[in-house]
Amino acid sequence: MRHSDDDVGEDTGDIQTLIDLMSRLPGLGPRSARRAVLQLIQKRGQLLIPLANAMKTVGETARECLNCGNIGTADICKICLSEKRANGQICVVEDVADLWAMERALVFKGRYHVLGGTLSALDAIGPEDLRIPRLLDRITTENVSEVILALGATIDGQTTAHYIADHLPQITVTSLAQGVPIGGELDYLDDGTITAALNARRAL
Repeated sequence: MRHSDDDVGEDTGDIQTLIDLMSRLPGLGPRSARRAVLQLIQKRGQLLIPLANAMKTVGETARECLNCGNIGTADICKICLSEKRANGQICVVEDVADLWAMERALVFKGRYHVLGGTLSALDAIGPEDLRIPRLLDRITTENVSEVILALGATIDGQTTAHYIADHLPQITVTSLAQGVPIGGELDYLDDGTITAALNARRAL
């Protein structure tokens, strides 16, 4: 009996299960997952066991910030708790990966709000399906003076940006400017591009 190209053998069921799970991660197919798992097994002490322990800990402690939607280990993330970040600016992003990309650039000093997606008529995603109502609540409770819309330069991203701007008539609303290509997503941009886009933001 021949095994498929993605099967490591009947006597390695647990290993195959790990490969199958790894292959579901973004950027990893079955072949890349097999190579990664083999490397982990071969370096069990340095990689596999510490990784397993870390994943167990994160699985038990990771949670969404109740205020902004960031991922951390407490109900309210460190960014929201930091008084240094209470400068009147909220940067609105689509997902946590975008928030982390902005933080990686070390250019934004305010707080964030993670929408959890974008408006999409095709997928029947409306404002109530995102964290837009929570954003509007924060505007009135956190003395916000500027909302920066750091959403992807896609049709859904720009539709979402204009929807939010239309519901914030008394607040300065800006969006990322030069450096963000049409169809671009923050998580795939380099730090310099993000910095240029933030510094050159424009009124929406």
